[in-house]
Amino acid sequence: MNADRRMRLWCLLVEQAQGGPIAVDHVCHVVAAAAGVDGAAVTVVLGAMPRETVYATDEIASELAELALTLGDGPGVDAVDGGPALAVDLTGPASLARWPMFVPAAVSAGAGAVFALPLHVGAVRVGVLDLYRRQPGSLDGDQLADALLLADTACALLLDAAQPDRPHADGRRPEPVFLAHPEVHQATGMLSVQLGVSAAVALIRLRAYAYAHNRRLHDVAGDVVARRLLFAADTDGAAGDR
Repeated sequence: MNADRRMRLWCLLVEQAQGGPIAVDHVCHVVAAAAGVDGAAVTVVLGAMPRETVYATDEIASELAELALTLGDGPGVDAVDGGPALAVDLTGPASLARWPMFVPAAVSAGAGAVFALPLHVGAVRVGVLDLYRRQPGSLDGDQLADALLLADTACALLLDAAQPDRPHADGRRPEPVFLAHPEVHQATGMLSVQLGVSAAVALIRLRAYAYAHNRRLHDVAGDVVARRLLFAADTDGAAGDR
């Protein structure tokens, strides 16, 4: 039965790719249809570096990934270090109690349910596959099983893309995973050096400032890189604008 499921999903991926090489964006569209959700996004998470969205099917999926990056809260954050995080009703008190920063913003963005599936190989954590529905509702057993198998496929594609010098069997070389918001990585590195802190602490400082000023993280990072925003080496996260 599992082999039949894998073959069915692989055929859907091949159809989605229309004769071209299968990529992460094809996985996102197939998993959205197979799991009966409204959209999907794949995000890479490597160590203390900022999360990086590789692909999102639509604006809401992109916004949910951006919220996880900015707030450091939500199912997609929990799933990276744990198992699947399934928020079947974001409007309910249980979701709000678990993710107090993420839930109000996610509901405002148009999501009623979020399902985050970790992308990993053994102990190696690669990222997360986030699915969302506009209305609350759970995944049934078949939908979840399909989503988990497609999450494995997305993980394999990401690992393959991380080795651009290793060609496929047919001689093709995998497409590199480009950074959508390189300024976040740049700003994290700049703050780490400037304040004498780890990259993880520098990212926390950036997130805290973005949250306190109701701004997107990559906008704040852009100001840091352009030196329009300077952070003080103190403990309260205060920063000054030039």
